[in-house]
Amino acid sequence: MVAEARVLIVDDDPIVGQTFARMLTVSGYQVTVVHSVDAALEEARRHVPDVILSDLRMPLIDGMGLLTRVRRDQTLCQVPVAIVTGDHFLSDEFMGELRAYGAAVKFKPLFMSDLLGLVEGLLAPGTRSEA
Repeated sequence: MVAEARVLIVDDDPIVGQTFARMLTVSGYQVTVVHSVDAALEEARRHVPDVILSDLRMPLIDGMGLLTRVRRDQTLCQVPVAIVTGDHFLSDEFMGELRAYGAAVKFKPLFMSDLLGLVEGLLAPGTRSEA
């Protein structure tokens, strides 16, 4: 683990966001939870995170919308992003698009070891999209 790495969690379900936050906080990460893409971009520009974990299916702007905006932003474009989703029926084409933008993709449910492994993998040099 990178000491005190900053993780931004974006999930419209407050229970999921807080559950992930508790799991990461107890492991020493600095965690911020937001519930929309707009809030995520505002927070990320104010305090650039070391990792962004985003739900895929959210109202208004989804995780793919967040990912494309992060990749176009000069300040945020190098931040590792993981899309965490309960949608197990994503097309190969869509999965390829997510990975082309450099995102790791994980499926819910995530247990603590899964979540920690994902974040640690994203923080490891040279493994941004391989977690």
